[in-house]
Formats: sequence, C-alpha cells, structure tokens
Amino acid sequence: MKRSIMSGFLSIVSIKFLLIGLDFFSAPLLTRFLGSSGYGDYAGLMAIFSVYMIFVSSGVGDGVRKYVAEERDSPHWDEHVVGFYLRMAILLAAIGCFGLALAAQTGIITSRFGTSYRTYFYLLSLLVFTSQFREYTRRTLMGFGLERYSEPLLFLDKILFITVGVGLAFLGHGVPGVLIGHMTGAVTTSIIGLVLINRTVSLRTALARIPPTDFPRRELFTFNALSIVLILCLTSLYKIDVIMLRMFTTAQETGYYNISLTIAEFLWIVPLALQNVLLHSTSNIWSNRDHERINSLASRVTRYTLLFTLLLMVGIGTLAPVALPIIFRDEYIASYGPILLLLPGCVGFALARPILAIGQGKGDLHVLIASTGAAAVGNIALNALLIPRYGMYGAATATSLSYGSMFVFHVWSAKRIGFDPITGARIPRVIFAGGIASIPIGLLARFLGDSILSLAVVPPVGAALFLVAAVAVGALDLDEVITPLEAAPDPIGSFGSTLRATFDGVDDDREADVNEDPDDDASTVGERQQPEDRNAAAESNAVSSSDVRERLETIETRIERQSDRLESQQETIEQLTDELRRGR
Repeated sequence: MKRSIMSGFLSIVSIKFLLIGLDFFSAPLLTRFLGSSGYGDYAGLMAIFSVYMIFVSSGVGDGVRKYVAEERDSPHWDEHVVGFYLRMAILLAAIGCFGLALAAQTGIITSRFGTSYRTYFYLLSLLVFTSQFREYTRRTLMGFGLERYSEPLLFLDKILFITVGVGLAFLGHGVPGVLIGHMTGAVTTSIIGLVLINRTVSLRTALARIPPTDFPRRELFTFNALSIVLILCLTSLYKIDVIMLRMFTTAQETGYYNISLTIAEFLWIVPLALQNVLLHSTSNIWSNRDHERINSLASRVTRYTLLFTLLLMVGIGTLAPVALPIIFRDEYIASYGPILLLLPGCVGFALARPILAIGQGKGDLHVLIASTGAAAVGNIALNALLIPRYGMYGAATATSLSYGSMFVFHVWSAKRIGFDPITGARIPRVIFAGGIASIPIGLLARFLGDSILSLAVVPPVGAALFLVAAVAVGALDLDEVITPLEAAPDPIGSFGSTLRATFDGVDDDREADVNEDPDDDASTVGERQQPEDRNAAAESNAVSSSDVRERLETIETRIERQSDRLESQQETIEQLTDELRRGR
C-alpha cells in the first residue's frame, strides 16, 4: 500500500483546521438561534449520543481501519475485512436504533429530562443509523490510505449540517431542526463514501462472500470488543462532565461550559489528526517489528505535539477574553474561567492521544484500557465530588486533572507495550521555550487591548516569537523548520530553499574556519583524550546517530511526498487525456 504518514497527516490536519473554523462559525449562530436553554439541551443531548454511539460504532470504525491497512498474505484479505465489518455495522446500527426508540417510547427519558426529549430521542434513533455508515465509510477509506477522500467527506458533512441544521434553527425549528441537519450530512457523505469504497473493493461481493475458516474472526471480534471498552473510557473523559453538569445544574450553565470545552479543545486539532493517521499507519510497522522506527516516530510526535499545543495554550489563554464577546454573545464571557482551568489538562490529553494510537496500532489494548480506565474512573469521581459544590468550575477542574493524568498513565502503558515516547522528546526544552515566548506574547496582547486588532496581530506574531524561542533553546532544529517550508507551494517553497542555501553556506564557512585553524597545541587523539572525553564522544555519537536517523526519515518523507504529488499529477494528466479523447 503506497502511502505516506505525512501525506495522510496533512490531509487530515488541513481539514481539521477548516472544521474548527466552521465550528467557530456555527456555534455562535446556534447559541443565538436556540437560546441559552436550547443550546444547553442540545449540548447535553449530543454528549449522551456520543457515549451511546461508542457501543454502536467505535469497534467497527477502529477495526476496519486497522485491519484493512494490514497487508496480509490471505487471499482477498481487504474484501473479507470490508464485508465482515459492513455486516457488523448494519447489525449494530439496527440494534442501536431500536434501543433509542424504545427508550423514548417507554417514558424512561421523559421522566428524567422532560417531554421535549421524546422527540429528540426519536430523531436520535434515526441519526444512529446514518452516523454509523458515515463513520464506517470514512474509516474504511482511511484504512485504504485514501485520506484525500475521507477527510473532505467530513468537511462536506459539516457544510451540510450548517446549511440545513443551522438554517432550520434560524427558521425556528429548534433542536429537532439541528438534528435533521446532522442526518442530512451523514446520509449524503455515507452514500458518497460507499461509492468510493466500491471503486476499491466490490461491496456486493464483500457482503455476499463468506470468509474462509482460517479468517481470524476471533481476533477481529476481540479487537472490536476491546476497542469499545477503550473508546468508552476515552470518550467519558470529555462527555461525562457535560452530562453530569446538565443533571446537577441548569441548561444555561451547561451551555457556557460547553463553549469553554469547544475553545479549550482547539488544542487537540493536531493530536486528533495524528491519532487518526497513526493507528493504521503504525500497524504495519509493528507487524514488521521495527521497534527502532516506532521509538523514533513516537518521540518526534510527542515533541511536535507539545510544541504546537503549548503555542495554542498561550494564544487561547491570552486571547479568549477578547474573542468570547466578539464571537459569542456578551454573556458567554462567563466561559473564560473554565477555559483557563481546562487548558493545562488539555495539553496532557493532547500528548496522550498519539501515544494511544501507536499502542492501538500494535493491537495490545489491555494495557491501554487499564491506563485510560484509571483516568476515566478518577474523572467520574472528581466530577461527582466537585460539580454539586462548584458547578462548571468544579467540572473544569475535575476534567483538567483527569486529562493531565492521561499523559502520565499512557507513558507508563507505552513502556509496557514496548516503545518509549519520552526519550528524545526534549520536553524540558519545549516547556522552557513556551515559558519564554509567553511573556512577550502576553505583553503584546495587553498593549493592543480588547480589540479585533489584537486577534489579527497576536496569533502570527506570537507564532513567530514561539518559533524563534523553540529554535534558540534547541526544542526545534532549524532543519525541521526549513523542510516544511521547502515542501510548500511557491513563493513559500522558494523562501524555504533560500533559507536552506543561506544556512548551509554559513555551516560550510564555519567548517572551513575550523579546518584552517587547528589547535597549535593539539597532540594525537590517543595521547590527549581522557576517559571523560571518551564518554562525551560516545554520547555525542549516540546523539549524532539519532540525528542521522531523523534526517533520513525526513528525507524519506519528502521523497514519499514528491511521489504522491507525481502520482496525483499523472492521474490528472490521464483524466485530461481521456476528456480530450471523448471530446474528439
């Protein structure tokens, strides 16, 4: 399967940025059209739905993504995996749909939340079916390495939701209208996704052909069941607080808290993209038992994730009081306190996400479940203790502590599984760079004041200051900055090439100066070198070896990226040729 981890990551993260932008566009509109109470009901409802869908969808999505990506010798392996999980998706969707409809019919829901929730749950029962196939098609495409299709489908889903759901809310149809918007996006993207999958594997054949007796059904079922438990623990960390807050406080306070979560979880944009691509990308690396590459990949991912999330943490903490009254209504300034409490924990959870995905790629989920379960149990206990006393501030404190514990637990689980995400991640240097950069960024924001100018100026200037600080303290190598610039389209690519030529020339001059001015008192290496020098040399060689590996992997990534571009250009040329022939 010809695919690049970097190309998959770029496909996902670019769409993630667009989705975040659309969320910042749609959320303020929903708060206005639904009102504080209606938006609180919607937030609580979607939290319940997310937890419910874990049992319906999580095992199917993660399973098909992992096993389709594996290149096994079994005949028709892809076809059997696609068919196996498609049958499972249909069965679980039917059961899930029936379960919610039954809950609405029997009055269990209305007795706790009110009569309006009966209509909501009938609509949710239909949303179960549509969401199941949306996720199945997206995850299958990702397993085939077709992120260039799967992620635009997610973007299309969001566009349709905003067009239909927010539009119906504007027309006065309230929460039911918003749910119909979700269904519209899910149905459309599911149909397109199934058509795209059918171009790779015949769905009719996959459904009709029964796998042979040696097909590892038990392995797939086990992974499915364990994935459900793992995702249940994971999702409870960022949904149980909303559900419990809605039970113990008002819908208005739940709405304020949900906005604070939406903004704080902006830190997860890159970690979520990495988590999505690493599970199926590392599955083959694990199967080849290339532990050295796993360790190198894990440490670099940890370092990059910490760099990016610290930058966002400083930016959000600084600009949130400016942005909240502008983006949302004035009353939502109440969300600022919970945001500050949530940000440190969100950094810890951000670091845990890629580590979790690499562990999932190996398939050893028991240790991951133990780590995530410990954090989830602590989260429930802390929320139950703090929410009745402190409301949304208690929820933010409990959730932040639980988020932070995820990183600690998953570093432990990674070492138990067989890889080390910490060694080589330069964590102290990254934190030091963040501390240095936060001072001028904060002073700049204070100087510009609470204005739109602050929102326009502080992010790019702050990013530049953070980048300089990271390079200065050694948290980031200059080559790691120049390489992405070179890969970008012109004029950015040309600027990157100019930078490389400039700094390569400086390095060459330095080497020449060293060669021209040898130490006059120098004796032979064997005569002068002391044991301490030998130890230092050994450590230097180890570091150099690590740097060489990183550079080789960077070069490999660039080659793969260029190969992807060439393949894309070839496909475009072939399409144009076919169109010209048909035109003749």
